Amino acid sequence: MSTPPLASGPHGPDALRPLLETVLGALATGTAARGGPLPAGGPDAVAARVTDALGDVLPEHGDPDALRALVHALAAGAADPADPLCAAHLHCPPLAVATAADLAVSALNPSLDSWDQAPAASALEARVTGALAARIGLADAVVTTGGTEANQLALLLAREAHGAHVRLVCSAAAHHSLPRAAWLLGLPDPVVLPAPSGTLDPAALDAALTELTGPLLVAATAGTTDAGLIDPLPEIAARCAAHRVRLHIDAAYGGALALSDRHRALLTGLDAAHTVALDLHKLGWQPVATGFLAVADATELDALHQRADYLNAGDDTEAGLPDLLGRSTRTTRRPDILKAAVTLRTLGRTGLADLIDQVLTLAQDFADRIEAHPGLELYDRPTLATVLFRPAHAGDDAVAAVRRTLLHEGRAVLGRAHADGRLWLKATLLNPHTGPDDLAHLLKLAEGNTPA
Repeated sequence: MSTPPLASGPHGPDALRPLLETVLGALATGTAARGGPLPAGGPDAVAARVTDALGDVLPEHGDPDALRALVHALAAGAADPADPLCAAHLHCPPLAVATAADLAVSALNPSLDSWDQAPAASALEARVTGALAARIGLADAVVTTGGTEANQLALLLAREAHGAHVRLVCSAAAHHSLPRAAWLLGLPDPVVLPAPSGTLDPAALDAALTELTGPLLVAATAGTTDAGLIDPLPEIAARCAAHRVRLHIDAAYGGALALSDRHRALLTGLDAAHTVALDLHKLGWQPVATGFLAVADATELDALHQRADYLNAGDDTEAGLPDLLGRSTRTTRRPDILKAAVTLRTLGRTGLADLIDQVLTLAQDFADRIEAHPGLELYDRPTLATVLFRPAHAGDDAVAAVRRTLLHEGRAVLGRAHADGRLWLKATLLNPHTGPDDLAHLLKLAEGNTPA
């Protein structure tokens, strides 16, 4: 067997070109075979089809058709966020230009743990993260794998700034990664405040901060996972300032609104935070993963610094080679910044803002349709792109059955959320290509599958 070709180097593009044709063809045939937003038959049927396509995981001799067969199987068995009826999660359909940029990263395979592995990528990351941080009024940002890692980093920086007894204060609607990060970092048990309205109540927060002692970290949310709600950030920031406690804002969902002139006011108070989590693989249409943690005080990132002589020797740093180990808790990491940089430059701020405005308007239109439909009930008007609704007069078991039936039959992907003591179907409308007919079809499916 001849030595397989490489993806980069002088012959890399020629080696990739026919393989890309194979991949694109398999994506097309797999999507056609699926015929909808996700495969029909449920977990057992999907697993059986994957097993059949995979065959022997480690065969004695290779199969030259493996690329086509497995890409086809993956596409045929995908929950495709580009299908308008795939609307359960904060799982966006990635932009074609961002996906193409991501291919270049895979081919070149830079690693951002030392400058000599990623010279241009390290310079690009520094410029883009600085610009994104400035857009929300903070000093700097580091790249993360998403909101979960960003939240964990925020708690880590709080611990390094205020000691191991710093205590997290958050609402019951805060993302699960925040209390988990407190556990991972060995911090005291969080103080979790009730959130009957779905957001953090400033009065309840003020009362808690008055009674609690020791260093505290308040975590607010700009875009809750269940309902897409934004905490009253200015009031929360004022309470934190009055009590002299640290503020982190998890804006993984809603932070991209900073790009929109029309919706930016919803983030008023964001610049008062010490740290902010951002995530462009939600309202940014990037392939996973494209997250950030922005900081108000760039010197706090010094806490991440590590010395490894083979990566950032002191004399190399003194000679001017950038030290990258203080930009993440990870060592090997790919330059996910390229796809974001390409997107920002290709669409511009206004181009991305138009997409954001479009899907938020889509959510409002969807809510209008639900309110006008006698067989459906709307939880509340949406703040972002998430809409909660349910078949009227249905119990929670029936609502859950609607969702599972649509999943099993491969006809629609809807999420679920508890609010106001009841279970709701959740539509997260992140696809800017979704049209009125798609919305009508989604509602018809939800209503038509309600058990008698």
